[in-house]
Amino acid sequence: MREYTLIAMCFVALTVLVDKITKINILEKKEFYFFILVILGFKFLVNGYLTSTNIVVYNSKFFTGLRLGSIPLEDFLFGFSMVSLTIIFWELFKKSNE
Repeated sequence: MREYTLIAMCFVALTVLVDKITKINILEKKEFYFFILVILGFKFLVNGYLTSTNIVVYNSKFFTGLRLGSIPLEDFLFGFSMVSLTIIFWELFKKSNE
């Protein structure tokens, strides 16, 4: 089974759900996508280096094998969720302290 793929996809769905439930709506803001593009640039630099030099190696039985450059697609899904959920909770806690 492709556990890493399944978990990454579940976290993307969870991110969208949390954004809607909290009504933060970070996924509807243009600034958010600019921020994600900046993060993607650094992801290609750092994660690209780590995966292309085999410092980090993935077991192909746990993910789809689809890659952007040398980086597994699932890493992008996980990174999107991690960054997005952090921003959503940041905004939620900021709103509750106002």
